[in-house]
Amino acid sequence: MQNNVLEYLESTVKRFPDKIAFANEKTGITFKEVYDQGRAVGTFLYKQGIYKQPVVVFMKKHPKAIAAFFGVLYGGDFYVPFDEEMPIFRMELILKNLNPKAVICDEASKNIMDRIDYDVNIYLYDEIIRTSIDNGVIKDIRKAGIDTDPVYVVFTSGSTGIPKGVVGCHRGVIDYIDNLSEVLKFNENTVFGNQAPLYFDACLRELYSTLKFGAATYIIPKSLFMFPLKLVEFLNEI
Repeated sequence: MQNNVLEYLESTVKRFPDKIAFANEKTGITFKEVYDQGRAVGTFLYKQGIYKQPVVVFMKKHPKAIAAFFGVLYGGDFYVPFDEEMPIFRMELILKNLNPKAVICDEASKNIMDRIDYDVNIYLYDEIIRTSIDNGVIKDIRKAGIDTDPVYVVFTSGSTGIPKGVVGCHRGVIDYIDNLSEVLKFNENTVFGNQAPLYFDACLRELYSTLKFGAATYIIPKSLFMFPLKLVEFLNEI
């Protein structure tokens, strides 16, 4: 029985290492790249003393942001997705509620973080993926994990205006993906078009089904949301 969502990736990377896992209209990232970058991020976080902690992933909607989620999991932590469209006051409320020790950013989001009234360590994704992978650390983290460890926390708007976190654990995500994929018959030839923001749990079906089957997820450009004909053309191309 699987206990960790990363087991999906570790099985699939053996079968389809060079296949594109996640992509947008300009670039893609293979399963091997997701695997290697994820373990590098996990090694980095653990050696910074960040373990079993919330880690904010604040990056533009990009294949690297998805890989960052899995890197956080490799470190034995759980990810909290932020988005550049979130108002700064909302991000401040979430940060003060969570009290994270780390935020993973790209260059653009780092500039936004510099304006936020919250003191936290900010790490650039493109820098920390250069960390030498410590397989011993990754193995020890996995041994210590259990299936009820959290995978993510996503925040709702909150009926009172105060963001409220919703936690998803490994067992919950695995059961959801296994049952969903049995009904919808996903396989390695499935191509998902991702439209939901990465800070909504609605994106789970694409991200983790892709890992499970060696499928592919393409991030649909927001510019196409209002143009159905162009959207269909994009979907046909992928």
